[in-house]
Amino acid sequence: MRWKITGRFLTAIICTVFCVILINGMISIVAFFIYNNASEEIHPSPTDFTRTLARYISEVDGTPQISDEGVAALQQRNAWLQFLDNNGHVISEVLAPPTAPQHYTPVELIHAYKYRDENNTSIFVTEHDGIMYLVGIEDSSLTKIVFTSNTSSISQFVAQVALIIIIIDLVIAAIIGFIFSSFLTKPIYGMIERIRKLKSRNFSVANMQNQGIYRSVFQNLDDVAENLKLQEEERHKLELMRNEWISNVSHDMKTPLASIQGYAELLQDDISPKEKADYAEIIEKKSVYMRELLDDFTLTMRLRQQQMPLQLVETNIVSFVRELVIDVLNDPSFSEHNISFEAQTERLMKSIDSHLMKRALLNFIYNALVHNDAQVALEISVEEPATIIIRDQGKGIAEADLPQIFERYYRGTNTENIKGTGLGMAIARDIIQVHGGEVIVTSKIDVGTTVVVRL
Repeated sequence: MRWKITGRFLTAIICTVFCVILINGMISIVAFFIYNNASEEIHPSPTDFTRTLARYISEVDGTPQISDEGVAALQQRNAWLQFLDNNGHVISEVLAPPTAPQHYTPVELIHAYKYRDENNTSIFVTEHDGIMYLVGIEDSSLTKIVFTSNTSSISQFVAQVALIIIIIDLVIAAIIGFIFSSFLTKPIYGMIERIRKLKSRNFSVANMQNQGIYRSVFQNLDDVAENLKLQEEERHKLELMRNEWISNVSHDMKTPLASIQGYAELLQDDISPKEKADYAEIIEKKSVYMRELLDDFTLTMRLRQQQMPLQLVETNIVSFVRELVIDVLNDPSFSEHNISFEAQTERLMKSIDSHLMKRALLNFIYNALVHNDAQVALEISVEEPATIIIRDQGKGIAEADLPQIFERYYRGTNTENIKGTGLGMAIARDIIQVHGGEVIVTSKIDVGTTVVVRL
């Protein structure tokens, strides 16, 4: 995979470099022609200048002459002119220096045309309408280069040079592209490896060097790995608690089932009516306990899956909580407990499912009563906005247990002798949350516990 990605980047870079070279060559050629045309429009070449002088030359009585415009053009170009006959003799001249020859042999004309003399004068010879004339241009920047060649060999040479240049450029581009692609694809390969590890449930965070532009991606992968690791630990922890809960429930179910079975067998014997009534009462209590256990299990599953429809009714929270406190005080089991109720207002309306909300609040109240002595005061209050506070000054909850009291299947370290399924607090919390509220529990050993329910 790593080399496949590298190959793709390498191909893209080579193609890009090749296109750049091709486009640069085309641009250079076009720019060259445009520059030459523009230069020629501003400063015609010496050959073109020599030919354009023909427009100013005329023959009067058999003698060639040049107009004043032609003389001005010669002066502007720092040039001079000589008219020659067929034998190379100078017929007349304009602006020619004293050292200019008065006769030219064919060899001298060829030599003068090919080379620049010691005065930096370049000679150009042409003919117009039978009039042959010679133009000398004094310009040190002009240089004549004469060479002979075979045009077909030039084309082959140019093609060979171009091919060599392209090959060299492609090789250089391949080397640079390979180095660049290696740096570019190494982090990508690292990301693929990280994802593969995540897929195999390996959540270790690797400190990879040279992350480059992918630093944010690696940071996100680290965050994902950390979150998945925490979720895995939480799932494992939940699984352990579930197994422990199943074990506890199985144990709790076996005890009442054994009692039911035993007392049912005793009912088949010849016993007194009073004993039959006692045994039947025991069987009924055990059956009710088992039913409540299964109901708790079903309720917590439905709440967890958010499949519990709410029967919302507009309710006065103050009256609702006050009635709960009265019901608890009327329970003979808690008649000796010190329970107080206080409200900041007499009317605080909220839409709640009274049956589920009653179960949640009673769970918090019963926990405060069951886990503390009868002498411990329990204060229940309703405050605005829609806040219910249940506070006791009892034993408190251990710091190690406090973060887990709302976990399903969890039972605290001080509940060995107290009956329960370990689902009560989780169910109460879930009921508050499906109402859009929240529960906050604070506690300290030997100081007390405070439960704050915000609706």
